[in-house]
Amino acid sequence: MNSELTRKALEKVGNPNVLVNLVSRRVRHLNGLSGGSPAHPLISETVGLGAADIALLEVADGKLGWDMLDDEGQVRTDDQPKGKESKASKSSK
Repeated sequence: MNSELTRKALEKVGNPNVLVNLVSRRVRHLNGLSGGSPAHPLISETVGLGAADIALLEVADGKLGWDMLDDEGQVRTDDQPKGKESKASKSSK
């Protein structure tokens, strides 16, 4: 894996544990190990890149999205601190 790509992807994600999970899941998709045929890369230039580098580039370029869940399984956004309820979740109770 390319250390520069790793650094750029980590800047996007913020948490190294989340990055590892994102990349490993995407590598399984790209290699066709997730139960289907291999997925097509979301970037155009993949010559000379391994599946992990492709996944890191996709994360760094914002091609992959993810949701962070709080302890109760609710989607947590970056502007909503952990442990705080948003107005939307209060109104739905």
